[in-house]
Amino acid sequence: MPKRRRGAWRPGRGYSAGRSEATGRGGNCLARDDLIQATGTVDKILGGGRYQITLESGQTVTAQLSGRMRRFRIRVIPGDRVQVGVSPYDPSHGFVTFRLREGQNAPR
Repeated sequence: MPKRRRGAWRPGRGYSAGRSEATGRGGNCLARDDLIQATGTVDKILGGGRYQITLESGQTVTAQLSGRMRRFRIRVIPGDRVQVGVSPYDPSHGFVTFRLREGQNAPR
């Protein structure tokens, strides 16, 4: 019996599984544009690339360093002002997306 093929035929690639089958996420990934942008101050380092951040609104968020910041080895220490992308589904978690310099406003 021939093997059942899933996905679409792509020239040069053959049959490929769809994104949902390949990643196992079902295509419900949270896009970077879906995050709520907020500005806050780093209170302490929790380890494993995670930080406790107090937002300007007074809310406390646990955030991890984004991939680009890890890639370019941007250091974040307690007292730094950072821009945080907060998840709309769980507002207590987020990603540190930008480290602000002194006197600098959050980019748009």
